[in-house]
Amino acid sequence: MNSSQDLRDYAQQSFDAPLELTGMVVKPEHIDANGHMNVGFYNVIFDQALDKFFTPFDLDWSYVQRTNLSTFVLETHVCYLQEVLEGDALRFTFQLLGADAKRIHYFMNMYHAEKGYLAATSEQILVHVDLATRKSCPFPEPQRRLFENMLAGHAKLPLPPQAGKSIGMGKK
Repeated sequence: MNSSQDLRDYAQQSFDAPLELTGMVVKPEHIDANGHMNVGFYNVIFDQALDKFFTPFDLDWSYVQRTNLSTFVLETHVCYLQEVLEGDALRFTFQLLGADAKRIHYFMNMYHAEKGYLAATSEQILVHVDLATRKSCPFPEPQRRLFENMLAGHAKLPLPPQAGKSIGMGKK
């Protein structure tokens, strides 16, 4: 994102589908003794995907360096649905579930890019932070407008089945 005009133009989309991202691959260092991607690397790769989704939002590392503002994840819930292996290409989707002045609630799916199966999901809430004070602060107006418009579009989408899940073993 090179200018606030680019962000305003991006924010005018209809957002009638989740955002999509391709081009990420399971690396050899992600593999554990079981021969599949280690649980910890799911969080790493979801975070790397989020960074890529945030580039057109003008919330990437250049934003942090330019403004001394950033985002901190407050909560994450990952569901591991099917394993991925070294060299597997991945595809991600991003759906905004909620937003206010300081926070966003979103849902990401990780798919095997070639076979098409849903490998994992990550539901997260993050907060916008002033790094000088280490306290939450409102998103700038362009990002708030972007999230309002995105939420209006994404609110028409079905809620992902894993969204809002709590953890538990259930009764036998």
